[in-house]
Amino acid sequence: MGLFNNIFKWLILDRVRQIEYFNSWPFEVQGKVLQELIEHGSLTEWGLKHHFSKITDYHSFVSQVPIQDYNSLKPFIERMIEGQSNILWDDDILWFSKSSGTTEDKSKFIPVSNQSIQDCHFKAGKDMYSMYYNNIPNAGIINGKTLPIGGSHKIVNVKNNIKCGDLSAILTENLPYWAEAKRVPSKEIALMGQWDEKIEKMAHSVLAEPVTCILGVPTWTVVLIRRIFEITGTNNLKEIWPDLELYIHGGISFEPYRSLFNQFIPKEGMNYLEIYNASEGFFAIQDNPSSDGLLLMLDYGIFYEFIPLDDFHQGKMTAIPLQEVELDINYALVITTNSGLWRYVIGDTIKFITLKPFRIKITGRTSHFINAFGEEVVIENTDKAVAYACQMTDSYLMDYTVCPIYFEGQNGKGGHQWLIEFEKAPNDIQVFFEFLDTKLKSLNSDYEAKRFNNMAIGFPVYQVLKKGTFSDWLRSQEKMGGQHKIPRLSNNRQYVEQILAFKNH
Repeated sequence: MGLFNNIFKWLILDRVRQIEYFNSWPFEVQGKVLQELIEHGSLTEWGLKHHFSKITDYHSFVSQVPIQDYNSLKPFIERMIEGQSNILWDDDILWFSKSSGTTEDKSKFIPVSNQSIQDCHFKAGKDMYSMYYNNIPNAGIINGKTLPIGGSHKIVNVKNNIKCGDLSAILTENLPYWAEAKRVPSKEIALMGQWDEKIEKMAHSVLAEPVTCILGVPTWTVVLIRRIFEITGTNNLKEIWPDLELYIHGGISFEPYRSLFNQFIPKEGMNYLEIYNASEGFFAIQDNPSSDGLLLMLDYGIFYEFIPLDDFHQGKMTAIPLQEVELDINYALVITTNSGLWRYVIGDTIKFITLKPFRIKITGRTSHFINAFGEEVVIENTDKAVAYACQMTDSYLMDYTVCPIYFEGQNGKGGHQWLIEFEKAPNDIQVFFEFLDTKLKSLNSDYEAKRFNNMAIGFPVYQVLKKGTFSDWLRSQEKMGGQHKIPRLSNNRQYVEQILAFKNH
């Protein structure tokens, strides 16, 4: 066992050094990635159509390949699902991740190549543990098991050998034996399609397991923890898993949930690691526990570009490479991947908090913001404001969504309407929103200006929903579990009206 641990630690340190080296030469690394992607795509239908043979550098790549979204790539993807080869990528793609991310009506089917599984997702899985052990040399997670809380859809055979499912299910199906031996629950439970039944079976099956690490979206992790507490009669996860030491989270901001997890799990000996992954790829990992920035991973077969968000909202689809990014500017993320997504707008927004190395923060979605009155509120603003209000009122959030209230009548004011659900509600909800409103003003000068003397935007209008309303609504939309999330912000009233109608039904 000592020899194994020594080899394990050597491999970790070697990979950490390699990551540090790549971040010392970021532009060269990204240039090589782009070159390899072009080589893979050169003889595909896409590559021939866009004259990849004429691409010699980044500028010629930009001139030959326009910015894409899912709708523009969808006809090509649909043919790939039918079994046609050499369309967007030169290797046969047998896996497609069914993705909706939030609550869009139509699912997206994202191609997942074998290169992406091995050189992106699995590589990232190893890297996040390498970074963790590098920061905490005496960590013991390898001595226990990891509990991933993934999607709720089984793998479905589409045609011949082509299959689709949630990304977590695809990765579970392809796990090497040594990784499968280190995870719980069983594959049969992990791939169950019925979310309620899956949570019940997970809760019972993992109680006696030596869980040292949990991985999942905070919202659904809370659902599982709550059920485990109901079964065991405890309210301390360490009483069930005394060696639990790490929670790996991503998908949504952890800030509004931090105080709730501190209630579930004593702080002493507990660590948290944020990651940024999606069906389209794995992009960034928190490499420094004292910083909330995520290190952009440069050697995963993904080439990155960025569109300033102000330009994006004005329809100016001019992207810039990594060399030209600046600090504290919101960008729409554009990716070219080793699954054949070419200059693809993924829909997420990020900003850089350091440039040496390149660390980012996720600030929201290109479609999830509120700018009905020039306030330019993004998810990063509201998440921080909610976290502050929870801290000041000793309350714990479950979820929320916000939309505009438009001007009514000649003297009417605009505003924001909040639907919010608590794990533990504040004693005085009015005081909670006073803290929230004050914090939001301090974070966003445009919001502060519009709120001045209630001239353009009035005090937040709010409604506290009973526990389970959001999950019940997601269930009614067949959007339970995994990557499905309540849209935090919307510039129209669609989601709020749907939820209110469901609530009052």
